[in-house]
Amino acid sequence: RLQAQHKEFVKNKCFLYCNGLMEHTCYCLNGNGNGQRAMPPNPSHASVFGSSRHWYRRPGDFEGTLDAFVKITRNEGIGSLWSGLPPTLVMAVPATVIYFTIYDQFKDQLNVWSKTAPGHQPTWIPVLSGAVARVFSASVISPLEMVRTKMQSKKLSYLEIGQAVRSLIQARGFRSLYTGLGPTLLRDVPFSSIYWANYEGLKQYFGQQEPTFYFSFIAGAVA
Repeated sequence: RLQAQHKEFVKNKCFLYCNGLMEHTCYCLNGNGNGQRAMPPNPSHASVFGSSRHWYRRPGDFEGTLDAFVKITRNEGIGSLWSGLPPTLVMAVPATVIYFTIYDQFKDQLNVWSKTAPGHQPTWIPVLSGAVARVFSASVISPLEMVRTKMQSKKLSYLEIGQAVRSLIQARGFRSLYTGLGPTLLRDVPFSSIYWANYEGLKQYFGQQEPTFYFSFIAGAVA
């Protein structure tokens, strides 16, 4: 919601938009609609008025994370904080299952193949295992990630997203579902390799073949 709220710009002025991968210089063609929102006819109906509309049309003007929590809870109810949870779980649960399953299985197979002695695992094994696991999980989840991104960028409802995806496939083919997979792999694969190399290295350094919860928590944070 903090990212989606509109900011007001002066008419006919340029502004810079940066999404982390590229920068765009955008031109405001008119001064209407930027930062404007309809107000409820009665202030006492603000909560109902806000919660009955799509998330991107609800009242905003958030000044920070804490301010957003307070205003969303007050105006729309605490349940609104979990808006969008179902599509997030649909994507996150399979990705996590695939990721950790492939990592553990691939790492064990490499340890057997390289005849690694317990407590002497070479660094390249978690590096390679983490990279392979991330490639597989990201590739499987990429279509869902594209759908979520399109839903957010085009401000589509759940009912509209199906038609939008069908139109995209008809126009560009099934390969369009993997749009953005390349940059995702460039970001996630190195991270995964570095993370698991550090995590497994800490376990080996401190002799934690069966790490406790607290050690795993600290090692994961450090990695």
